[in-house]
Amino acid sequence: MYNYLDFEKPVQDLEGKILELKKLAESGEAVDVADEIARLEKRARDALREAYKALTPWQKVQVARHPDRPHCLDYISGLFTDFTPLAGDRSFGDDQAIVCGFARFRGESVAVIGQEKGSDTASRLKHNFGSVRPEGYRKAVRVMELADRFKVPLITLVDTAGAFPGVDAEERGQAEAIARSTSAGLALKVPSISIVIGEGGSGGAIAIATANRVYMLEHAIYSVISPEGAASILWRDTTRSKDAATNMKITAQDLLELKIIDAIIPEPLGGAHREPEKVIAATGDLVAKTMQDFAGSNVDFREQRREKYLAMGRSL
Repeated sequence: MYNYLDFEKPVQDLEGKILELKKLAESGEAVDVADEIARLEKRARDALREAYKALTPWQKVQVARHPDRPHCLDYISGLFTDFTPLAGDRSFGDDQAIVCGFARFRGESVAVIGQEKGSDTASRLKHNFGSVRPEGYRKAVRVMELADRFKVPLITLVDTAGAFPGVDAEERGQAEAIARSTSAGLALKVPSISIVIGEGGSGGAIAIATANRVYMLEHAIYSVISPEGAASILWRDTTRSKDAATNMKITAQDLLELKIIDAIIPEPLGGAHREPEKVIAATGDLVAKTMQDFAGSNVDFREQRREKYLAMGRSL
């Protein structure tokens, strides 16, 4: 069974009935239920299609944060071979909210950096729910510099509510680490691709997302602050998070229109968590196409990146 969101209640009821009928059929307590199951499955698909036909920004926030949504490690496992992780910032320690290293993508050497939230209690604690500390960003800078040195493309997977706001992180220079990571991403001489796979929150996200191409999953979000944070600042009332989400233009569709991102990766009906293999494969296909475009061009990737970000907001 899935973890259902509040707006998926009609789907939950129908799929619950389907599961009950299947269990009764398996135990022999019910016969000739195949037609009823097929009827309910059609109703469930229709209800799911209706629920996802026109999601509000707040509903997209919920989908982007879905606990069963595929995370960074799922993409690494599904897209890359020979992944060799690197650990530590060579200064303080290793932050496991950032997973990075080198791998092969469809036969080509690449550098990979991603934010991992975790998929259960133990892994979420291990990865600090994807909230990165300064040593995580300094580890990312290490990999960016190595990518430049060895002339391999960089692929980043963004999924964080924001950088870790704890006192210990501030004491170790959180703002400086984010700034240096952002600067390192902008200064790369090699091509870079960034995919927002869930949440892209504030400077904690953009620190690894200053790429030549930035893509978002259909139900991902990307914002300067969380809706809850914006509501607490603007109205001193976190219950107005829905209003904040609507006004902030945080969805992939809004950001494509504003030319903040370059393309949207479609998700299966019901979100990426319902068919993770399908959305991971679609992500891989778009990355492969982009890599081919890069290989066939003589672009100065650093200059192209500079122009891309300087152009944002000029025509608004």
